[in-house]
Amino acid sequence: MFRPKVPTMPQPTGLVTRPAVVEPTTVIQHIPQTPAPAPVMPPTQVPARPTVQLTPGAVIALVGSGTAVVLVVGAVLVSMLLAVAITAASVAVCALVVRSLIASEGKRR
Repeated sequence: MFRPKVPTMPQPTGLVTRPAVVEPTTVIQHIPQTPAPAPVMPPTQVPARPTVQLTPGAVIALVGSGTAVVLVVGAVLVSMLLAVAITAASVAVCALVVRSLIASEGKRR
């Protein structure tokens, strides 16, 4: 009962294609030639950070997820504030009842 069950690998159900055969190629060695000197050009400026290009779908997804996060955080904060307010009101009512009981006890004597 407490032994773990190891899942078995399922058998393929569709068409199975055989792997492509890779044939080795021959290596041709070239005689090194002296290369022509490359023209001297000033180095181009490479931007420090790559530019990020957003598609319209990505922008909509970012706006939607940001809105969802703001709504969830807002709901949590409002519910916490409501819980604190209800607790404070109930403590105030209890304090009034206890004060009233103490005051009525003093008048009876």
